[in-house]
Amino acid sequence: MDKTSNGGSGGAATEKWEDGSTGIRTAETMLRLAPVGLCLAALVIMLKDSQDNEFGSISYSNLSAFRYLVHANGICAGYSLISAAIAAMPGSSSTMPRVWTFFCLDQILTYVVLAAGAVSTEVLYLAYKGDDAITWSDACSSFGSFCHRATASVIITFVVVCLYVVLSIISSYKLFTRFDPPAIAADSNKNVEVAVFGS
Repeated sequence: MDKTSNGGSGGAATEKWEDGSTGIRTAETMLRLAPVGLCLAALVIMLKDSQDNEFGSISYSNLSAFRYLVHANGICAGYSLISAAIAAMPGSSSTMPRVWTFFCLDQILTYVVLAAGAVSTEVLYLAYKGDDAITWSDACSSFGSFCHRATASVIITFVVVCLYVVLSIISSYKLFTRFDPPAIAADSNKNVEVAVFGS
């Protein structure tokens, strides 16, 4: 059930969010647009990350973690642009399907980009430090330029993660203050409780 229909305090808070919210909507739109440039920057830096020297050649495409980082940033940039366009529309988050969609996709993108940053960080750690237990020497002493560019891309990716954490909090707030949890209706014939979502 929509909390705004029963006068709940959460509904009143969200009405302020929606109705007096040209400034808030603009701020959310800008917050959703910000990852577009950052994701593209991280993506381009990584795509151009390759190095040839007397020790050999290396490219981001040689490492699956870095390929995943490129794909994750590309998906994130596309979603951020689309969600910003939708968020900029008046009343864009007034219906349950749209609020739930933003909530779910914001959560998914947060974890997708976080995973990309985490696995790439692990690869960079091994590249810088090596692993003495398996006699794996560091690679960055030989391919320093490659490692520096990869590090820059990963740092930018973690900035995107921080922005998506904020967006996830915002979408969670808008969902759980506007709509009641699903009602539990008991089935008298089968004695089974069934969740009923409000419209």
